[in-house]
Amino acid sequence: MDNPTQAAICNRMTHDSDILIVGGGLNGPALALALAQAGHSVTVIDALSEKVRRNAAFDGRSYALALASVRLLSAIGIWERVAKNAQPMLEIKVSDGRAGEGAAPFFMHFDHAEIEEGPMGHMLEDRFLRRAFLEAMEETQGITHLAGETVIAQDIHPAHVSVTLASGKTLSGRFLIGSDGRASGTAERAGIQRTGWDYGQTALVCAIEHELPHKGIAHQFFMPPGPLAILPLPASMSSIVWSEKEETAAKFAELSDAGFMEVLRPRFGDFLGEIKLKGKRFTYPLGLTVANSFIADRLALIGDAAHGMHPIAGQGLNAGLRDVGALAQVLQEASHRGEDIGAPDVLARYQQWRRFDTSTLALATDLTNRLFSNDNPLLRLGRDLGMGAINAMPGLRRKFIREAAGLTGDLPALMRG
Repeated sequence: MDNPTQAAICNRMTHDSDILIVGGGLNGPALALALAQAGHSVTVIDALSEKVRRNAAFDGRSYALALASVRLLSAIGIWERVAKNAQPMLEIKVSDGRAGEGAAPFFMHFDHAEIEEGPMGHMLEDRFLRRAFLEAMEETQGITHLAGETVIAQDIHPAHVSVTLASGKTLSGRFLIGSDGRASGTAERAGIQRTGWDYGQTALVCAIEHELPHKGIAHQFFMPPGPLAILPLPASMSSIVWSEKEETAAKFAELSDAGFMEVLRPRFGDFLGEIKLKGKRFTYPLGLTVANSFIADRLALIGDAAHGMHPIAGQGLNAGLRDVGALAQVLQEASHRGEDIGAPDVLARYQQWRRFDTSTLALATDLTNRLFSNDNPLLRLGRDLGMGAINAMPGLRRKFIREAAGLTGDLPALMRG
């Protein structure tokens, strides 16, 4: 901390909450619960209305939650609310090929039975997770949830922060957290710039029903324009995340549901029997964006506000929840030592913990996408032989399985089980 006097002044001041979190999606509420359970008072400022979040119907949007993320959700009391709606991922199959031609003979196959901890992760629909967070925040003492409110200004002072809402209300706290997405207003107002680039790809996202059971197997099929992920949901349904070149994706997005299924079927194949669309379709432009700093004076960024990456490995939310676990631990340890939780050296610990890890992950997903999203015959031969070699080596295969489960690296305490 800067000095003991500043910490003492900060601790004596009266604030609306100890910590203000801008963003009420998933990472913001997760951090609010972790901090409140550690004794902090927290205000979550959510741009969406509570009615919109609570009344979401089935739309097919889902998350692949790694085992480490499931542990964190369990620790903050969320998993028990959603477990019955989750689908375990028991196997992952990764292959390479072209639409209509099937997969190449070399592939990777990861089975959860090769590690002792259980399923590598679970698939969970967005609507169940968001609803669980709303209910948990309502029931947790120390959390104030302001729905339908937007921050239009923020001011950083020596011992506190203040934000002004569009409604005219002003809030103060000891510390400000930006969890407001890739276009983070919190980061922009703090003068934090971003580094990144566009992939020229768009993700087509939907859910499908299929005739045959998926048996808890997740598939990643790499094609020259981009990967197709087929991720198991409860019953005979799967979530589809299909990356295509922007121009092609725009044409496919404009098709009728029947027309869309006509272009999906040759890419999907017939291994699950007949398929049909279930719910709505969505599109998301794909790019890489990393904040040049995860911290500023009395401010920290988490989730997509800090880093956004290609969905190729389904690590977006998992990386955000690692931010949650790391920042909650850093602040709790600082508080126990009597430090000012907004002091520069406290925030530096969080940045040191998370920035290298997330930058490495973002670059790894970027490299994988560039390696596989092309039809170069030499690269195709090299990557297929590489996948075959990995699949033939049990020790290396096990390392990949543990990576997919989120069990590698410097895990926050909330993710250790």
